[in-house]
Amino acid sequence: MTNTDLKALELLFQRPLEPVFTTRDSGKTVLELPDSFYTDRYRNDTEEVGNRFSKDVDLKIPIQELANVPSLDFTKKVGLKDQFSLFNNLHRGIASELVTLFMGAPNLRQFVSLCVYTKDRVNPVLFQYAYAVAVAHRQDTREVPITNISQVFPSNFVEPSAFRDARQEASVIGESGARVNVDIPQNYTASDREDEQRLAYFREDIGVNSHHWHWHLVYPGTGPLEVVNKDRRGELFYYMHHQILARYNVERFCNNLKKVQPLNNLRAEIPEGYFPKILSSTNNRTYPARVTNQKLRDVDRQDGRVEISDVERWRDRVLAAIDQGYVEDTSGNRTPLDAVRGIDILGNMIEAIPSLSINYNFYGNLHNEGHNLISFAHDPDNRHLEDFGVMGDVTTAMRDPVFYRWHGFIDSVFNKFKTRLDPYNAGELNFDGVTVDYIEAKIGKSNTTANTLLTYWQKSSADLAAGLDFGPSADGNIFASFTHLQNAPFTYTFNVTNAGARRTGTCRIFICPKVDERNQPLSLEEQRLMAIEMDKFTVDLVPGENTIRRQSTESSVAIPFERSFRPVGADYQPKAADELARFKFCGCGWPQHLLLPKGNAQGMLFDLFVMISDYSLDAVEQPKTPNDACSTAYSFCGLKDKLYPDRRTMGYPFDRRLPNANLAQLVAAFGNMAKTDLRIVFNDRVIDKA
Repeated sequence: MTNTDLKALELLFQRPLEPVFTTRDSGKTVLELPDSFYTDRYRNDTEEVGNRFSKDVDLKIPIQELANVPSLDFTKKVGLKDQFSLFNNLHRGIASELVTLFMGAPNLRQFVSLCVYTKDRVNPVLFQYAYAVAVAHRQDTREVPITNISQVFPSNFVEPSAFRDARQEASVIGESGARVNVDIPQNYTASDREDEQRLAYFREDIGVNSHHWHWHLVYPGTGPLEVVNKDRRGELFYYMHHQILARYNVERFCNNLKKVQPLNNLRAEIPEGYFPKILSSTNNRTYPARVTNQKLRDVDRQDGRVEISDVERWRDRVLAAIDQGYVEDTSGNRTPLDAVRGIDILGNMIEAIPSLSINYNFYGNLHNEGHNLISFAHDPDNRHLEDFGVMGDVTTAMRDPVFYRWHGFIDSVFNKFKTRLDPYNAGELNFDGVTVDYIEAKIGKSNTTANTLLTYWQKSSADLAAGLDFGPSADGNIFASFTHLQNAPFTYTFNVTNAGARRTGTCRIFICPKVDERNQPLSLEEQRLMAIEMDKFTVDLVPGENTIRRQSTESSVAIPFERSFRPVGADYQPKAADELARFKFCGCGWPQHLLLPKGNAQGMLFDLFVMISDYSLDAVEQPKTPNDACSTAYSFCGLKDKLYPDRRTMGYPFDRRLPNANLAQLVAAFGNMAKTDLRIVFNDRVIDKA
């Protein structure tokens, strides 16, 4: 890969609504197009626009002619100013075809040319999605950093008035170093009269919504089979969303709200209204609101139709399959839903993945069409020419309280399957000869108390420059400040005795809420369903006593703040090779600043649970592919081009029923487990990020 190829591919993530021939990289670089690449609007003015945008730039990158110019007629059903949705069957099919086209480019230079040619001819959100999927999966683009979606389409994440201030700041102040940060208000979607607004810091967090988009980018539902058919993909769909729901329910307890009520009746009113107050990037309209007590109706629109009865029928068929213990393919052949593959089969059926569902026409499209019913509740027959609400877009869906109700229902279907499995037995839980003697989590400062952790508000900033289309092209960055939850870094310390020979174990760390919003104790089954995975890693155990230390910032669940909100451009990239690799690839993962639940001012009590399992039963023999620089966030995102690196079912040991009455009895019965009380204290003050 040449430097100019790399640069050209990076530039295609910038200013997505501007023509591809305009300057990028803060006005320093321009792509020089063959005349045939210009769209009809500019074909008669190629010399004028080419000369205008190539003046005073540092770098001109010539783009090669295409050996074969593709027909893009198949993309026309998604107009240039239409909203694009991965939940829409028509849109997904078009995206699949475009991803296939990009993946089929014969070499890197032609891939660059194909993407440059395509960019101004298709819907910009459709292009960015298909382009990013191709970059993430082509072998010759492994070194290309995928810009965070919040920087490509910031209007999907940021209150609109911030853009007026940002453009004004960039227009008036030429030198970026003298520009002040534009402030994004912390609460702007509802007042404190709305109880659900207590969770806005979680639902509307930029890192949370970016993670959801990036996960669906790494695990696309349609496209070439080699892109879609990843190891344990269906199970990961279940587990990633299950963990989000567990975290959300715990955050509700922290804010004196009861856990989510699953949306299991699609004919009842939805009491939760939501007014998102953010703009669609393609048409500059606000995402439509959903009023309080909205009823769902059948959707009958030109680009998609779905009846409530369709979704109910698919639900009943999936539930019947779980009760029967098997699913049937199109030929009537039965596949058992066993403890090993059952959850993966169900995940691919429910999401649903056409190429992976065991019988797509029969078991249907439960998850996606539920999103569509909700997202069009305000205008189901298009009589008001309104587009979908935030539930129709993977970049915005998690902002809406009803997202968690719908996924609460989806999770209840998965859990129905899990409860039909036998509880774990002693042979599946024990690690003979290994005893966890002591566990603690402690903030690094010397005067802190063990097992008391701290959360607080932090004011940070993100660069909006890459996504400010048709704005000032002055050099430099345009930063917006926003306030988010943060936790003080801490260290786990575990003392473990190994009574046998040297061996390896897998250390699994969870926290479980002890009480609900009414301060009532939770049963083990309730704790199991809300157990939050904090970390998972291998440990070498020598004979005798072992001391294990692990930093919270090393979590297998989360990615650092800098990977979610990194400035654009080479000047801001790490210089060390290993850090540069992580910087470029690691956009998928739960945000580190939300690793801990908020807690409360008095100090909310949790059970800190630690288990060491037998690595010989956990290990996975990996294919001989290049190591993935993103292995630190594999719990939610897996490993690139490799198998999921844990043979156990995801969430083990809390994914199935447990053989004891409560958590204390469980750890008393197994020496390789331990628990202790953990207190999370919330300090209601704002600290500026250093």
